[in-house]
Amino acid sequence: MKITFMGAGSTVFSKNVLGDTMMCDQFHDVEIALYDIDGQRLEESYLLITAMNRSINENRATVKKYLGVENRKEALRGADFVVNAIQVGLYDPCTIIDFEIPKKYGLRQTIADTLGIGGIFRGLRTIHVMKDFARDIEEVCPDAWLLNYTNPMAILSGYMQRYTGVKTVGLCHSVQVCARSLLKHVGMEDKLEGCRTKIAGINHMAWLLEIVDKDGRDLYPEIRRRAKEKNATEKHSDMVRFDYIDKLGYYCTESSEHNAEYNAFYIKAGREDLIEKFNIPLDEYPRRCVNQIARWQKQKEELLNGGDVQHKRSAEYASHIMEAITTGKPIKIGGNVINHGCISNLPPQACVEVPCLVDKNGITPTYVGDLPLQLAAMNSSNIYPQLLTIEAARTGKMEYVYQAAMMDPHTGAQLSPDEIVAMCNDLREAHENAGYPVF
Repeated sequence: MKITFMGAGSTVFSKNVLGDTMMCDQFHDVEIALYDIDGQRLEESYLLITAMNRSINENRATVKKYLGVENRKEALRGADFVVNAIQVGLYDPCTIIDFEIPKKYGLRQTIADTLGIGGIFRGLRTIHVMKDFARDIEEVCPDAWLLNYTNPMAILSGYMQRYTGVKTVGLCHSVQVCARSLLKHVGMEDKLEGCRTKIAGINHMAWLLEIVDKDGRDLYPEIRRRAKEKNATEKHSDMVRFDYIDKLGYYCTESSEHNAEYNAFYIKAGREDLIEKFNIPLDEYPRRCVNQIARWQKQKEELLNGGDVQHKRSAEYASHIMEAITTGKPIKIGGNVINHGCISNLPPQACVEVPCLVDKNGITPTYVGDLPLQLAAMNSSNIYPQLLTIEAARTGKMEYVYQAAMMDPHTGAQLSPDEIVAMCNDLREAHENAGYPVF
C-alpha cells in the first residue's frame, strides 16, 4: 500500500497519521511519500518519519520525500490513499492578509479558516492549488481516496466531490472530542464511559443531537442546567457554545472561538460588552501561529528525541479508514460528504458532516432526516456562503465572491455591500501580489 501525504511539512500531524498507520498490522510495509513545497519543513518531517519508522516499525516502511511542484505527480503515482494537510500561503503572508485587510474595514475575526471573509479567501486560494492536485490524482492514482484535513473543510471537500473525479471525504478532529469536551466542561466526566451520541450538521457546526449514558438515560436536561449556570456565574473558554445550548437547545462540535464568527450574534462593531461577556478571543489564530512558530524549534527537538521517536495510536480517523477499506472490517466515522438528502432539510448539494459507514465499499453516508428547524437555519446561514465560494472557484467570477461575503452572517452584519466589494477586491489584489492567486 502507498500513502501520499500532501503538506508533509505539517510535521506533528504527519507524525500522528503516519505513526498510526505504521501501528496497523497490515501496513507495516507501507510506502510513504512525503510531499511539500517547503524544503526545510519537508526535511524535518522526513527525519522524524524515518526515525519513527526505525523506532516503532523496524524500518519496514519505505519513506520517500518529494519537493516542489515538479515532483508532485511522482509523489502521487500509484497511491492508494492521499492525505491532504496543506496550508496555502501559511501564516505569513496569507493569514496576515486575511486578518489585517478586513480590520481596515472594521471587520474583526477570531480564526478565519472556515467561514467569514478569511475562510472565503482561504478556500479560494486553496482550491486554486487543489485543482492541480485533482488533475494529477485522476491521472496517476485514479482509484485513490483523498482524505482531506485542510480547512475550510466544507468548501474544499465540497468542491472536490462535486467538480472532480477524486474520491474524497473531509475529516475533522472535532467530532471525536465533542462529547468528551462537553462533559468535562460541565463536570460530568463520570458519564463519559459507555455514553452514546448522534452528531450531524456541517463541519465545525455539527450538532450533538443526542447524548445518552450507558443505561440509555438522556443527559441533555442536566447538561442544559449546568451550562446555563456556568455561563451565568463564571468566565470560561466555551461561553458561545454554552449560549447555543441555552438559546438553541444543542451543543455543536467546534470551539467557541470558531463559532463566535459563524453568526451575527456576538462580534459586533462598538459592542465590546459582548466580546467581554462571551470571552471572545479576537485575532486568536494569528496569535496561535506566532506562538507555534516560536515553539517549533524546541518542539522539533523533543519530537526527534535523539532518534528514538515513539508513538501511541491516536483517535484520528485516517488510519482507521485505511484499515476498514483495506480489510473490510467496518467502522463508523463522522465524514464530510455531499448531502444528497442525508439531512433532509438542508440543500442537497451542501457538504454536510454526518455519520458514515466505512468498509470495502468505501465511505457510505447514512440518513439523518430533518434537523431541528433552528439548527437547520444556523447551518443554512453558513452553507450558502460556502456554495457561493465554490461557485466562484469553479467559474472564476468575482461576483460570486462578493455574494458569498455578503451572505456570510458576520460580514454582512458589519459592512455595506459597497464596502464588501471593496474589501474583496483589496484581498484579491493582496493575495495575488503575494503570489497566491484566488483564481
